[in-house]
Amino acid sequence: MPFGQIGARSRRHGADRLGVAAFVALGLFVGPAATSAGAVTLNLYSAQHEQTVDLLTKAFTKETGIDVKVHSGEAPELASELLKEGASSHADMFFTENSPELELLSEKGLLAKVAPATLASVPAADSGSNGDWVGVLARENVLVFNKAMTKEEQLPSSLLDLAKPEWKGKLAIAPTDADFLPLVGAVAALKGRPAALDWLKGLRENAAIFDDDEGVVAAVDRGAAAVGIINSYYWARLRVEKGADQMQSAIHHFAGGDVGGLMNVSGAAVLKGSRNQAAAQKFLAFLVSKPAQEMLSNFDITFEYPLVAGVVANPVLKPMSELSPPPLTLKQIGDDGDAAKLLREAGVI
Repeated sequence: MPFGQIGARSRRHGADRLGVAAFVALGLFVGPAATSAGAVTLNLYSAQHEQTVDLLTKAFTKETGIDVKVHSGEAPELASELLKEGASSHADMFFTENSPELELLSEKGLLAKVAPATLASVPAADSGSNGDWVGVLARENVLVFNKAMTKEEQLPSSLLDLAKPEWKGKLAIAPTDADFLPLVGAVAALKGRPAALDWLKGLRENAAIFDDDEGVVAAVDRGAAAVGIINSYYWARLRVEKGADQMQSAIHHFAGGDVGGLMNVSGAAVLKGSRNQAAAQKFLAFLVSKPAQEMLSNFDITFEYPLVAGVVANPVLKPMSELSPPPLTLKQIGDDGDAAKLLREAGVI
């Protein structure tokens, strides 16, 4: 599957980076910093936001003495790279925003088993069913709407309704964004492939197309579109950049298990071919440690839901207990392969 053909341009920017000293002062590290780690350097292929990865890798190095070299990119392209490189890859770990690329690499047998204690740190449903990748964070799909152009009570009860003629010229989407692909997979899993294809054809007729979710949320906020399909992360980021009192948009949470409320799981894995297995497993354990997850929740940089029990999400986010995502497993959402095919068949990309 030529994943590199469907990725969007990078959108990992926008937040000021906080120094490691701030986290030390807050006591957010697991323990005293290590003085030596045998000069190990880990190679991380990352499709997570650079701000998030920057915070985590600096904290991990401070804690363990293990350096992390980051190779950033969009998830589909990085997954394609790893498939091509195979056992000869220099990557030790893969950290990405969505589950499909991890599922793909798992299917191809490229991932090592995750330490049982690390897997036990998060709900089993949020990690790979083969035990070879661990869920780290989650984000919710939402509908952003311009408050001057439409009222929340006028919004559709289902994401699928956005394919109806009444939404023509009012909708914004980013179909080549890696966050959109799992949503297509979810529609196909819940409603069947023909229904998913019809839905996408309706979106093709109704929607203005943007490169990424950042473009969608900015367009809706300035009034270029009435509504847009995004992850809640991007609305929260724009809120920080503009200020809450300057926001012209709000977000709508789909209820009743509608596919529009899909939760995207960000996860990480160790490559089977890594020459630094022990150090790489330490990094996975760090990602799902309570101090690391609290670190992410305590700053207005990473607007994602922590998966470790007892860690409270950033207050900008609606409590996870109040969300109603569709009843889908990560395996059902798939590996993005058919989602990409559906987008092409529908003429959306």
